[in-house]
Amino acid sequence: MGGEADKLEGPDFGHGIESSAVVDGSLLLGHAQGEAVVLARSGGELFAIGAHCTHQGAPLSDGLLVDGTVRCPWHHACFSLHNGIPVRPPALKPIDCFRVEERDGVIHVRGKLEPAGPEPLPPSHPAPESIVIVGGGAAGNSAAQTLRREGYQGSITMLSADASPPYDRTDLSKGILAGSIDEASNRLQDADFYRRQDIDLQTNTQVSRIDTAQRLVETTDGRRYPYGALLLATGAAPVHLDIPGATLPHVHYLRTAADCHALLEHVLSEPASSAKRAVIIGASFIGLEVAAGLRARKIDVQVVGLGNTLMEKVMGAAVGNFLQKLHEDHGVIFHLGTTASTIDEREVVLTNEETLPADLVVIGIGVRPVTSLAEQAGLAMDHGISVDEYLETSVPGIFAAGDIARWPDLLTGDRLRIEHWVVAERQGQTAARNMIGLRERFDAVPFFWTEQYDFGLAYVGHAERFDEVVIEGDLNQRDCTISYRREGRELAAAFIHRDLEGLHKEVEFERAIAAMPAAASGKRP
Repeated sequence: MGGEADKLEGPDFGHGIESSAVVDGSLLLGHAQGEAVVLARSGGELFAIGAHCTHQGAPLSDGLLVDGTVRCPWHHACFSLHNGIPVRPPALKPIDCFRVEERDGVIHVRGKLEPAGPEPLPPSHPAPESIVIVGGGAAGNSAAQTLRREGYQGSITMLSADASPPYDRTDLSKGILAGSIDEASNRLQDADFYRRQDIDLQTNTQVSRIDTAQRLVETTDGRRYPYGALLLATGAAPVHLDIPGATLPHVHYLRTAADCHALLEHVLSEPASSAKRAVIIGASFIGLEVAAGLRARKIDVQVVGLGNTLMEKVMGAAVGNFLQKLHEDHGVIFHLGTTASTIDEREVVLTNEETLPADLVVIGIGVRPVTSLAEQAGLAMDHGISVDEYLETSVPGIFAAGDIARWPDLLTGDRLRIEHWVVAERQGQTAARNMIGLRERFDAVPFFWTEQYDFGLAYVGHAERFDEVVIEGDLNQRDCTISYRREGRELAAAFIHRDLEGLHKEVEFERAIAAMPAAASGKRP
């Protein structure tokens, strides 16, 4: 995974190319006017678009055409071929579109088209005069941006407890910690975006209560914000380890940009020997990604985990064993089937009485949804905030999205609450549309990815429980599809170096949902 290619590849579309080179359903990489361009023919129509996903630069020529859209092969962003607008996160910015001409069996790509602007909602549309969003993470930011993109012209206030403007949380434990991404470049939008979009972003702002009768929220400093519709997107907070020494200065959690900055300051502080031995307590994805990031900075790492096999309940034993060997090959030492009992300035003592030297400790033992506001307001709870298929809570006009929301999943038939970045962004998008009356069911297929060293894995669907794992291909050669099934029914699949197969699986799941009687979504055309 990387950015845009240094040199232009493929044919020069400005000079022209034979029409037969672009068959229906195909993508062809080339260039025009000094820019990388992809030609796409979908449903008989011809399109010319920018060659790289605006999320992390993936080559869209390796993606998939689906119903007038192109999907990114890496992280499953989705763009309209007609206007370049990101139909589905994690991409938030549009791709370029170019004027294309086809005449006498020859295709020419001409100049770049003007970006499409939002169409205002009709005056008769039942949109609220004001919308308040509590939370500035994935769901809240996606919702605010979607509201403006859908043409909503009312007041938008985003109240974020975070000290920083919205940023990409997924990069904290990946590129930023490893040093391949700069901290300063991790904002989801430029500094002036929210002013230009007339979004009142208030950072470092704690909401203390919701008055559902008066339809307003109140902050801890006494400010009151009335709302016509309200989105709760408060996310989750790390579970803290309650043992002696867990609050010492060299003990860290990694959830926010401030957490990441503090961890990096500890790692990079002088003298250089100040942080050379790290113990990570918790062997989840966050713990393993932190391990990889610290190893990239030449820090000795030991990982402590309660389970006897890594990630067994989430990914199955075979993948867990593979991940353990991957890290061991990079010098990580594991202590499984145990946890920490005490921490002091120089070491961590485990419950099995092992003692591990440590001048840096990172705790990653899970998160809990931040639901205190919803509980105070009397919203229905169900291991999170209970929402319907439109992401509306038990109180009309109040919606919830992201890590806090537990919704009815059409594919599995289960009620799910998932702590994935892309799920949160897509829920924010759907909630936004529903707050302005578009009545769109949340039917997006869950997706997440992990990157550890030079290894990447993408996961489509969600198998909270499974009784069978089927591997097609060679896991050790990093070329396989891993299917997770319950009672013979596939609920999720993981993909290693099979990006296109992952996209096809996502579409397969989507079409299974669409075929269900309850899946009539009433989506805006």
